[in-house]
Amino acid sequence: MMKFPSHVSILLFCLTSYLLFFSFTQGASPYGRSSHRGGIERVNNNKAKSKIFIVGSIGRFGRYVTEASIKAKHTTIGLVRAIPSANETEKINLIAQFKSWGVKIVYGDFNIDRKLIVKTMKKVDVVISCVGGSETPTQVNLTSAIVEAGNIKRFLPSEFAIDVDRLQDPVEPAKSMFANKANIRRVVESLGIPHTYVVANGFSARFWPNLAQVNPPVLLPYIKEVVAYGTGDSKATASYEADIATYTIKTIDDPLTLNKNLYISPPLNALSYNELFSLWETKSGNTLSKSYVSEEEMLQMINDPTNTVNGLLAICYSVAIKNDYASYVIDPSFGYEASALYPEVIYKSVGNYFDEVLANATLISSSNGAEGTFSI
Repeated sequence: MMKFPSHVSILLFCLTSYLLFFSFTQGASPYGRSSHRGGIERVNNNKAKSKIFIVGSIGRFGRYVTEASIKAKHTTIGLVRAIPSANETEKINLIAQFKSWGVKIVYGDFNIDRKLIVKTMKKVDVVISCVGGSETPTQVNLTSAIVEAGNIKRFLPSEFAIDVDRLQDPVEPAKSMFANKANIRRVVESLGIPHTYVVANGFSARFWPNLAQVNPPVLLPYIKEVVAYGTGDSKATASYEADIATYTIKTIDDPLTLNKNLYISPPLNALSYNELFSLWETKSGNTLSKSYVSEEEMLQMINDPTNTVNGLLAICYSVAIKNDYASYVIDPSFGYEASALYPEVIYKSVGNYFDEVLANATLISSSNGAEGTFSI
């Protein structure tokens, strides 16, 4: 047996001990220590990317998820309810574009075509549902198909809004909508389906162009009068749809978010009415005329049977009056915040959006020096 000098033996022992310690600590968890940016450093474990089945793949939000999946180099199958008719040019063009990127399109209805859905699920690892609100209850058909397929590693039901398990006394008609989403969660959990609930809070298209106004007559940069509910100090979050989709795709292979919530609440996008109004005023140099609606007045509006936007107002009630977007602290026992978990994603802020609006607008001053108007 070869003998080494004592100083060499000591060196070899130290090196071996270090390598053993390093391999053990790296193997114990796929995550390292928190980075200086507040996120969690990933360790590349060279795992194969999951194959994804997107239900509602060309819908208003599903199209973003489909694109994000392809950009992340996942094998992607998209479910489209029916072959578009000749006059549905937008759908035709979108499907053609997705196919050119490598997306396999399957035509069918997940509520009816059970054999097709199960057959497709057996070819993938992850199912992401992007169906609209009216179809939320029928996602039980997806959960039963997942059980029959028997191979799905993660299911993301159609959430992408408020955390329905942390609401404080919601009012109708929003209360029933929230209950439908909560019921799907309970079904998923009772069946033992691996899952992640993506709590996106709000989409930018619904809140940014209109300064979070309900059914405004004009959009930015033409808004001069705004309404806030309550004191205007309750915070809410809205994010750019493409960013929500990017975070959604990133979470599907992340063991940290398995059977937990992924909250998309980037700090720069978590604003109250008053902060949102102030940011626009600062960016644009224009002063908004503001009015405030009390809780009592808001409930009267919601309960008015002639009010055509009482559903939106009922959601606003949970946000502005009950503070349901910001009434809890996100804890690792039930979820993680996306921008902290995936700090490599450079998200668009509402401030960025305001800059884009102003960059695309030309301020035309009237000949008498009166207040100018924006022209896109």
